[in-house]
Amino acid sequence: MKDAPDPKPATPMIAQYLAIKREAGEDALLFYRMGDFYELFFRDAARAAAALDIALTTRGEHDGAPIPMCGVPVHAAESYLQTLIRRGFRVAVCEQLETPEEARARAGSKAVVRRGITRLVTPGTLTEDALLDARAANHLAAFARVRDDAALAWADISTGALHVAPCPGPRLAAALARHGARELLVADDADPAVAATAEEAGIAVTALPPPLFDSAAADRRLRALFAVATLDAFGPLGRAEVAALGALVGYVEDTQRGRLPLLRPPRRERAGERMEIDAATRRGLELTERQGGGRDGSLLHAVDRTVTAAGARLLERRLAAPLRDLARIRRRHDAVAWAVAAPREADALRAALRGTADLARALGRLSLGRGGPRDLAAIRSNLDAAARLHPALDETPLATDALGGHDALRARLRDALAAEPPPRLGDGPTIAPGFDPELDEARTLRDEGRGVVARLQGRYAEATGIASLKVRHNNVLGYFVETTAAHEATMRGHPDLFRHRQTTASQLRWTTAELADLESRILHAAARAAEREAALFAALRDEVLARAEPLHALAEALAALDVAAAWADLARDRDWCRPTVDEGRALRLRAARHPVVERALARTGQPFVANDVDLAPDGDGAAVALLTGPNMAGKSTWLRGAALAAILAQAGAFVPAAEAHLGLVSQVFSRVGAADDLARGRSTFMVEMVETAAILHGADDRALVILDEIGRGTATFDGLSIAWAVLEHLHDRNRCRALFATHYHELAALADRLPGVRAHTMAVREWEGEVVFLHEVRPGAADRSYGVQVARLAGLPEPAVARAREVLAALERGDRESGPRAVLDDLPLFRAAPPPPPARPSAVEARLRAAQPDALTPRAALDLLYELRAALGDEDGA
Repeated sequence: MKDAPDPKPATPMIAQYLAIKREAGEDALLFYRMGDFYELFFRDAARAAAALDIALTTRGEHDGAPIPMCGVPVHAAESYLQTLIRRGFRVAVCEQLETPEEARARAGSKAVVRRGITRLVTPGTLTEDALLDARAANHLAAFARVRDDAALAWADISTGALHVAPCPGPRLAAALARHGARELLVADDADPAVAATAEEAGIAVTALPPPLFDSAAADRRLRALFAVATLDAFGPLGRAEVAALGALVGYVEDTQRGRLPLLRPPRRERAGERMEIDAATRRGLELTERQGGGRDGSLLHAVDRTVTAAGARLLERRLAAPLRDLARIRRRHDAVAWAVAAPREADALRAALRGTADLARALGRLSLGRGGPRDLAAIRSNLDAAARLHPALDETPLATDALGGHDALRARLRDALAAEPPPRLGDGPTIAPGFDPELDEARTLRDEGRGVVARLQGRYAEATGIASLKVRHNNVLGYFVETTAAHEATMRGHPDLFRHRQTTASQLRWTTAELADLESRILHAAARAAEREAALFAALRDEVLARAEPLHALAEALAALDVAAAWADLARDRDWCRPTVDEGRALRLRAARHPVVERALARTGQPFVANDVDLAPDGDGAAVALLTGPNMAGKSTWLRGAALAAILAQAGAFVPAAEAHLGLVSQVFSRVGAADDLARGRSTFMVEMVETAAILHGADDRALVILDEIGRGTATFDGLSIAWAVLEHLHDRNRCRALFATHYHELAALADRLPGVRAHTMAVREWEGEVVFLHEVRPGAADRSYGVQVARLAGLPEPAVARAREVLAALERGDRESGPRAVLDDLPLFRAAPPPPPARPSAVEARLRAAQPDALTPRAALDLLYELRAALGDEDGA
């Protein structure tokens, strides 16, 4: 028996692919560049084809089996990358590092083009516009722990922003939610709870070798990056903060294959600098997105009137992390107040900003070598806007030195760049005519060559008498003369001029010495023009990057102007007021509205019923507003509206109220809504209790707590007991400001026992057995919950509603007489509700039943129709 033949060795191309795939690792798909396509092979091809819904084919064999293959066009690669990243993949992009001609010159006709990985695309390292949401930041975060210290660093590499802050483990979820991180870097020996926290929030987790988090190595890496002898200039960075920053920078350097973006020096956030808002509260208040996902219906969506992408990102950051620094808050309010009082100037400011592009992201792409001519044009448009705005804003609260000092670069870009440069170098004129004599000369020769070709064609046609003679060009033959086969004899009659080059099915192709010489001159001119334009573009790019720091400051200034003007536009349009924010602990709002609900009602033409909020602690005691009343009456709207007013005020905005006075809020806690967590085995009630426990453990005396329907997920007496105890704890232990809504109207008794509790109720009116919601908050307490009436409004069948009324009446009567258990024992478990009485037939129905259709003549049928119509009118009138 013969031995089986050895498997054929891998082809040179597959051998190269396998080597590069080993470098990329199994966790990344390899986009292997082959001409105009990125190809994927083996397991990568099967995974990508399924994710992208593209055809899976085969190419050749390896180890005796066909090689699975799929591919995507290079020109459309960004859309495919976007899909893969959103589905959780990482992609290693492998480019051709030389041309086929260079490969043949290097190693002969069978040489494989040299290739290498040029970048690793991950959720946190995106830079291209097509892969990013222009109005949202894209944060990469790194968490590090060194002994008892922990820190979080985060960066948006598309803009170069880099931050770091201490971050104890219990605060990690809140920090990740605040920054909207897309990817978290952790050491692969880190506490599994860290990765679990990120994964629960839908954040991609990348585990890295522990040495990348070494603080000593990180210190060296950061000092080299920022060219400083010590990191002290960036603040008192702890070892955990240095480790987190170093791991983040090292990862970015690795994914970008050594070409770092223009990361700015790190900004260290101090503890207590920002209002604390945990992840559950962000979800409950729907600050930046709805609980079901998406921005529509969120606070951000309701208040976003920015006109630039950078302004939109800054607005989101401010809402996500309101300030606790009074001076900074008041400066922001001053800016909005000026824009409110000067609507003409503010509108001119917004008009100027509309003409700008995304300066920060343009700088980011240029620094990574992915920028094009339009990125330089984006910088030019920002410099033009700054030049117009700088003198106009002088001596206003919006004045900033960042708008000035760019005249030389502005003039340079204005003179050098074409008015409308193409998206990519080589797709059209990037450099303006007249800027560079050498480029102009090469362009003239290139462009005039086309005219020379046209004149040659006319001369050849005249010499031969062949009117259909054409001079054409292709990439194989270059320039050639083309005639039909019928004119072969004529062309051969000029042997001193034309030389036969090629015959096709119906055409003959010829060349001349003059045409070959012209081709050489034209091609050299085109290549020389392209090379010169590329060199000039690179020089302009380097000039821009040399001024990256002041340009980043300009980008921040323009974004801040956009937000201030947008806040002012909103305040003027919706009649919002400037809040008074101070060191006190009061929270008073007159005629306050919920911004999202008010906006939704306005679309339907319905008015919003404004209400007051008055929390005024006595000394260092608590201030709790206890709100009772039926569901659907507006309790949650009142609670959330007050919390959103505090967030808006400390973010720097005006607030939806007639008057507002707020003492600084250190934390906002919200326990509203209901949801289970089946993946972790938590019921709705368990989730409620976990979130409530976090509030009672974490709220300090400057916190604002809003709690809605605590205890509703369990038995009545259990729920009432829990709600009672939670309210007492907030009052006696946390001593905070709180809005406490409940359907347990029995809790109103606490207003007489606890000095900081004030009872309020939602006003309702009963009319003929139905409840009418007035949506007004009034002093006092509800006498009952009106649950049955609300059930009827929700569409519960009338027999069920009637039965509920009967059971409720019996329970209330029995509770007064012998207790609810005895009453329940007397209520048959499966007793049906009494059927509704039969409806009396109407006059129309009775007349129809009496009619005999077969006996009616057409005239009689028409008379009957008129009779029924009249009877129906009488019934409607009755």
